[in-house]
Amino acid sequence: MDTQQIVAILIAERERLTKAIDALSGLEPTKRRGRPPKNAVASAAATVESTEQKKRRGWSAAAKKAQAAKMKAYWAAKKKVQ
Repeated sequence: MDTQQIVAILIAERERLTKAIDALSGLEPTKRRGRPPKNAVASAAATVESTEQKKRRGWSAAAKKAQAAKMKAYWAAKKKVQ
């Protein structure tokens, strides 16, 4: 047998064994679909921030009413000036 053939057989065997070891240890690589992120670190940080992000607090009914009255007065004054 030629040494090139022996090397090719050994390389094929090594790849087969590597795949078998990965499959048994649960490290089998899964293919991601779609376009990869521009910056893997930035995308990982963004997912952490989005999960830890606090909820925005809404306005109470009284606060909305007070703001509406302020804006009505503002626009009334604005109309008077014109």
